[in-house]
Amino acid sequence: MVGAALVTGGSGYIAGFLIRQLVAEGWTVHATIRSLARESEVRGSLSVDNDRLKFFAADLEHDAGWAEAIVDCTHVAHVASPFPLGVPKHPDELVVPAREGVLRALRFARAAGVKRFVLTSSMAAIAYGHGKGVRMNNEADWTNLDDPDVMPYVRSKTVAERAARDWMAAEGGDIEFVSVNPAAVFGPLISDDFSTSIEVVKQLLEGKVPMCPDVGFGIVDVRDVADLHYRALTAPDLRDERFICSGPFLKMIDVAEILRTNLGDRARKVPTRRMPDWLLRALAIFRPELRQLVAELGNVRGGDSRHAMQRLGWSMRPPEEAILATAHCLFERGLVKV
Repeated sequence: MVGAALVTGGSGYIAGFLIRQLVAEGWTVHATIRSLARESEVRGSLSVDNDRLKFFAADLEHDAGWAEAIVDCTHVAHVASPFPLGVPKHPDELVVPAREGVLRALRFARAAGVKRFVLTSSMAAIAYGHGKGVRMNNEADWTNLDDPDVMPYVRSKTVAERAARDWMAAEGGDIEFVSVNPAAVFGPLISDDFSTSIEVVKQLLEGKVPMCPDVGFGIVDVRDVADLHYRALTAPDLRDERFICSGPFLKMIDVAEILRTNLGDRARKVPTRRMPDWLLRALAIFRPELRQLVAELGNVRGGDSRHAMQRLGWSMRPPEEAILATAHCLFERGLVKV
């Protein structure tokens, strides 16, 4: 099956690999970017058949451009969502565009007669607000927004997916809605415009993290994330499905050890010690961006991806491959200062 698909956030990390896979499989792709001034740059980084790739200017908070972007598309992958490195002054800086963006995309999808809508959600919408400790999550789990320690980005992804599913139940009509919920995404880079998660490896390599706090994340390769999106777009009978997209949960010290073991002298600045919890708490008093880490100290928030494997025949690369691909690309592009 091939056709035309809209991919939102076309300059983004996951979106880039998904666009590549769709075009390689014979699809025509309409991609949204916030400004067409970046079209040439993004085309250059994607390196696909330009006859199968069209760009449209549209953003999450305005209607302009959406109707034109979705014309003739039978499928939508809504990948676009704000994910800044820092902490916003107010959660609504992330929550509002995430929620309004997916609802806007859904409204235009319904008007255009779209058959399948795949939302890039996150493990952030599943795994948080459940207290301290070790927890393995599945697709039935939802982040508890009543927990005051839930971070703004986590809140935004949860609110957006909830809003999308509520809208679908009330107004979705014949659209088949599916969400893909990735953990932290690593892997090779196709441009210098990479996701926030890549900053973890970059800062470890540059020695900007002198010790590793006792926090972690599930890890998945961007190529596998894109492949799961492709399968979610194309497999039959997936109405209202939800797919966790996560490999093993690794602590930051584990990521550091993988880098040091495999990169030799290029990993000389990577930390070797775990940061005492009391030190992180002390630092967080003066550095607000660290406060969201304090609530995660000692937690293991795993994600069980067996449903995607069994239902869609999906598989994952080992986390070491994703982490090292990130590191090698950062070095090749001159993005690491060591």
